[in-house]
Amino acid sequence: MTIINDSGASLTATIRDVAAAAGVSVSTVSKALSDGYRVNPETRARVKEIAKSLHFTPNRQAQSLHSGRTGTVGLLTSDLDGRFSIPVMMGAEDAFGLGEVSVFLCDARGDSIREQHHVRALLSRRVDGLIIVGDSTNPRDPLSLALPIPVVYAYAPSSSPDDISVISDNVGAGRQAAEHLISSQRDRIGYIAGDPTFRAATDRVAGATASLVAQELEFVGGSALYGGWTEEWGRNAVRHLLSVDSLMDGVLCGNDAIARGVVDALREDGYDVPRAISVLGHDNWELIATQARPPLSTIDMNLEELGRNAARLLFRAIDGDRAIGTHEVKTRLIHRGSTSPKY
Repeated sequence: MTIINDSGASLTATIRDVAAAAGVSVSTVSKALSDGYRVNPETRARVKEIAKSLHFTPNRQAQSLHSGRTGTVGLLTSDLDGRFSIPVMMGAEDAFGLGEVSVFLCDARGDSIREQHHVRALLSRRVDGLIIVGDSTNPRDPLSLALPIPVVYAYAPSSSPDDISVISDNVGAGRQAAEHLISSQRDRIGYIAGDPTFRAATDRVAGATASLVAQELEFVGGSALYGGWTEEWGRNAVRHLLSVDSLMDGVLCGNDAIARGVVDALREDGYDVPRAISVLGHDNWELIATQARPPLSTIDMNLEELGRNAARLLFRAIDGDRAIGTHEVKTRLIHRGSTSPKY
């Protein structure tokens, strides 16, 4: 739609036209059309509908000049090919909105010098903020550079309590996993964990331990077994647990690779999964979980939601509202064929 003046010349609808039609201020229109701002949902919907009916297209360059912002953010990862960092980045891009914010993606490859180089390059492009995506759940040192823009750390939290970090709730995930087996009437449960130098491994065990203690239960063998993150470790560890307690009826695993090794070993040794022994993985790595026989029940870390939360927190920080501290994203149980109620 175009607006026609008295001389018959056509005029493009302006932000003032939208504001007048919606009965709000120009500032409110600007915020409502930029999803990074907090605006009453009904007002945002009404403004967007009116802008659409007037065929109004925001002038991004003018918006940037007016606000002092460029409408760009930097997304810096140390694990561009990783199966954990990519879902986080996908979620962040979803929250930024198609065409609303431009994202510069850089891969530091786990190198702190390369990371600092990329940060300087992003600053030279006048990005409005940064999201730093880690390659593990272990806390990391904050950026050593003094930055004039907000930074959010995703997946791997910053070790500084004054920073903004978003992580998966691994302790809660451990509780969720154990409660699933306990609610399925499993009470002789073993735990095969990953590498104990990874915080994710110890946090998941801590959560599962708390759930067992609450039911006056303990792990087969008295404690979790720590090892690697591999199928081979799962095969060896489950056979050890069965030598300790031949009546074991459930196994919690630190990740899906371990769980797949467990179900393979149990099948080879004549155990019915899940009838005799239920097995629960972690990560929801579909390439492994769906190809296992039976397919793995597992804990999904909700990484895309983690990325969306990181983007939302960055928007808040850009607006001057720094929600410092560590924010946890709840996990979810994915039920497949490797767990069932005890018969």
